[in-house]
Amino acid sequence: MTNYYRRNVLAFVLAIATSAPSSIEAARVSSKLQVRLPKDLSSDRDNGFEHREALFGVPPYGGAIQSLLQHANNDLCSGPLDRNTLSSPGQPFILMVDRGSCTFVQKVRNAQHSGAVAVIIADNTCQCKHVKDGCQLEEGTLCEEREPLMADDGSGTDITVPTMLMFKQDADPIKAALDKGAPVRMEMSWSVPNPDDHVEYDLWSTVTDSKSNTFQKMWMDAQLKLGGSAAFTPHYYIYDGVKARCRDGNGVNLCYTLCTNEGRYCAIDPDNDLDYGISGANVVEETLRRLCIWDIYGNDGTGPELFQYVREFDVCDNEQEFTNEKCISDAMARAGVEITHVNKCVAKSGGTADNKENTRLQAQMEEVENNGIIVLPVAYVNGVPIRGTLDFDVIFKAVCAGYKDGTTPDICTKCSDCHDSSADSEYRCVVDDKCEAKAAAGVSNQAFSGSLIAVILFFGLLAFWQHRKSQSQMRTEVKGIMAEYMPITKEGNGIDTALEQDDDEQFTLS
Repeated sequence: MTNYYRRNVLAFVLAIATSAPSSIEAARVSSKLQVRLPKDLSSDRDNGFEHREALFGVPPYGGAIQSLLQHANNDLCSGPLDRNTLSSPGQPFILMVDRGSCTFVQKVRNAQHSGAVAVIIADNTCQCKHVKDGCQLEEGTLCEEREPLMADDGSGTDITVPTMLMFKQDADPIKAALDKGAPVRMEMSWSVPNPDDHVEYDLWSTVTDSKSNTFQKMWMDAQLKLGGSAAFTPHYYIYDGVKARCRDGNGVNLCYTLCTNEGRYCAIDPDNDLDYGISGANVVEETLRRLCIWDIYGNDGTGPELFQYVREFDVCDNEQEFTNEKCISDAMARAGVEITHVNKCVAKSGGTADNKENTRLQAQMEEVENNGIIVLPVAYVNGVPIRGTLDFDVIFKAVCAGYKDGTTPDICTKCSDCHDSSADSEYRCVVDDKCEAKAAAGVSNQAFSGSLIAVILFFGLLAFWQHRKSQSQMRTEVKGIMAEYMPITKEGNGIDTALEQDDDEQFTLS
């Protein structure tokens, strides 16, 4: 295959990805950005400033961060700040950083290393839709038609602080206040809609995404514990080959191994080699199998068979076995999936070989476009996108925050705040049905109390023994002195005194 065709195929994929409307993501913002001080900046902002969330970092869903705001004195592209330059060194702070000169991830990483508990990116360019609302264009600049997307550049898995972007017309007055030395206090809060005692959550991914597959292998245990109180729906990214011009006017596939059904349904080649290895068409075929497994065994969002199949398919997830029918059928058998039912579902939906529409893939492709999915993997809880990496603890906390107060399942109460210095503490809590961190704290308290009581008893007995010993020594000395002056009895075998009788009585043990 020529390099010309390779470049065209990649261009088509990028065109599809960038054509998704950003307004879809904007409409689903579940967070709030507010100024608490000074009052003149917050008086008309009870509902918070318009903002956008970064697609990296870990927001505290169900919680908030309120702290003093600091303005970085540079673009934060070269390294962390000198903390001595901060107006309140040693105090927790949210850092405002101007947009530009390097990636969002690089800025936020340096802010995190500077000690910031959260980051606000101040946009330095007006959005065209905001010019009429008062955004002041800098001399020699033009407005932007499309909002900036704070996506992960591929290296943001180490970032834990949350980040929001504030638009220029709102950020400028706050920066002006900070530059004058005025204290500015901001609050960033995150919520998940929690209308009732039932949570619905979705996962958008691809069947070859290692992060997503690792998550699903772990999540099976959580879904079993949550039971019918949570409903899961899997979604898989495929793109429209017709719109990507992978299909000509005669219905011929122009994108070769990227697509099935003569160029109708396509997927990105996981190894970027259109001639060898796992192809985009192979990904589409496995996608259809998993959709069918869920349709058959999903059981209103609680069926574990798909999760178990992902676990068992791990032995097939390589170039040699990915399309091996025996490996696939064995994985299904171990997962309790009846392969004849899956094959029937695949055929009934239209299959992947013929030049015709597949109803299941068509529906999935339309969901991709309707939801504006452009970044993968991504999870939604009660319709809200969950920011940060697709880690068990992040999604588990978000799901648990989606229940109405008073309806939270026991497993959430027990494990959603189970964390220690080790990794995956929430997952281990779900599997073991107990929080080792809390148990360890309980054992430590008991051990401390027991040790304290033992010490008190030891020194109490020691003091008692010492007291009795002193009394005995004193009586012995007194008897010795008195023996020198007291008369001897007629028998001549010792003294007979009240002191001796008292001494014998004092040491009677029964």
